[in-house]
Amino acid sequence: MPKVKTNSSAKKRFKLTGTGKIARKGAYKSHILTKKTKKQKRNLTQTSYVHDADLGNVKRMLALGK
Repeated sequence: MPKVKTNSSAKKRFKLTGTGKIARKGAYKSHILTKKTKKQKRNLTQTSYVHDADLGNVKRMLALGK
């Protein structure tokens, strides 16, 4: 059986933590920042975890199994 390739865009966006969770950055932080408040931009900087509903898709893209 062939090896499963890792999705190139996913490996740049997600990181596996020591406890097995998958960390991600907040979206909407790349452009049009003038209309966003300081608090909103500060909170988007923090990393969060992938939601349980999306965990299967992200693991498949990272070739981590199900």
